[in-house]
Amino acid sequence: MFNGRIQGVGPRYCPSIEDKIDRFSDKDRHQLFVEPEGRDTVEIYINGFSSSLPEDVQYKALRLVPGLENAKMFRPGYAIEYDYFPPTQLQTTLETNLIKNLFFAGQINGTTGYEEAACQGLMAGLNAALAAKNEAPIVLKRSEAYIGVLIDDLVNKGTEEPYRMFTSRAEYRILLRQDNADLRLTPIAHRLGLQGAEGRMERVHAKNRAVAEIDAFFRNASVNPDELNGYLQSVDSALIGQKTKLHNILLRPQVDIPGLAKILPELARFLAPYDLEFVEMAEINIKYDGYIKKEEEMVSRMARLEDLQLNADFDYSGINGLSIEARQKLAHTRPRTIGQASRISGVNPADVSVLLVHLGR
Repeated sequence: MFNGRIQGVGPRYCPSIEDKIDRFSDKDRHQLFVEPEGRDTVEIYINGFSSSLPEDVQYKALRLVPGLENAKMFRPGYAIEYDYFPPTQLQTTLETNLIKNLFFAGQINGTTGYEEAACQGLMAGLNAALAAKNEAPIVLKRSEAYIGVLIDDLVNKGTEEPYRMFTSRAEYRILLRQDNADLRLTPIAHRLGLQGAEGRMERVHAKNRAVAEIDAFFRNASVNPDELNGYLQSVDSALIGQKTKLHNILLRPQVDIPGLAKILPELARFLAPYDLEFVEMAEINIKYDGYIKKEEEMVSRMARLEDLQLNADFDYSGINGLSIEARQKLAHTRPRTIGQASRISGVNPADVSVLLVHLGR
């Protein structure tokens, strides 16, 4: 690896221990994470100790770690060398452009990581099944799921190194939250008839109703200074001098619903029937309402571009207003919508405007 015999680009985000020693020789310590492999096994994964060194060297090094002096090694670490097919040759369904009904998923598309492979396998499998039934494909938007961000990045931008999905790659991070994943994705799973979605859909309806009811309560209920000022003082928040809507109080960063429920019996009685998960989501929606609406407006503006379809055989060479780079990139990637075209590296806003004018004709 260090004398140049291996030419492949290794994973940036999980290098081996010997690679870390080479890259970070100025550091004098390195954290390892001891992770049980399951409830009913004695097997432990030593996160941060992956290695391609000879097996006997790995075993000796392992037993030099404090606390692991008597460890047994089930199997050694190993090195991997990546190769892939450039994912810009794919449609957003993960079907290849050149061969109909051939779908790619996982490392072959230039990704690394179990989660990245799993989500692509899910989408490729869904679309292969839908194609076999002559039904419309399913493509998740960047505003609907991190899966949508990952596939859109791969197809439009390609990758020069093993790709991993990070929250920083998503422009709509406030919408793509853990607490609303069921609300975003369960309706799609239910529509497709995926196993188990029926029961989960009932909970989604219950959650939506609960969040709306809790939001309405906070917008309509008011509280007096003598009821609230003691609590506000205890959390180092400004006191109130008159009757104030609970909604406005909850907007303060020091205030939360559990704290308010402890001092307001009426609120505690109202919240008692609701799942804690539902209450937490209602609080998030109230506190971040302005930011959520701002992102939703961005999504709405972008959706107008996503609705403008481009034919797969569109002739970009005949549009004089496009830059030469844009013509080449568009002809190579073959985007299906104006929105997709706008995210291709080398296609600038002026090129998008030219496409919009051309479509307007």
